[in-house]
Amino acid sequence: MDRPEVLKVFESLGSGLRLDLFCLLVQAGETGRVAGEIAEALEIPATNLSFHLKAMLQANLVTVRQEGRFLRYRANVPHMLRVLAYVVENCARAEEGACARVRDRSSAQPPEAAASP
Repeated sequence: MDRPEVLKVFESLGSGLRLDLFCLLVQAGETGRVAGEIAEALEIPATNLSFHLKAMLQANLVTVRQEGRFLRYRANVPHMLRVLAYVVENCARAEEGACARVRDRSSAQPPEAAASP
């Protein structure tokens, strides 16, 4: 994973609609959803959906497979996990600064305490 790939993901998810779309596909699991179902669920026209899906495909956030005359989309969860691992790994390298303080605090507290605000 490299920085330009990570930036593509964050740029793509910078749109609230695309974040909603990604979450919808994550919730659909391996089954995914066909484009018409997605448009209906998000209450957007198919042309708008097509634009957003294209951007998400370029960021490797979704995969698509032709099924007859339908296109089935799935969230690319392994890619997102690699992006998150990149962020954590690069943040954890810092010996000082905000990331180091968060890391040190969370490792010093029991899991219940670390999760509370």
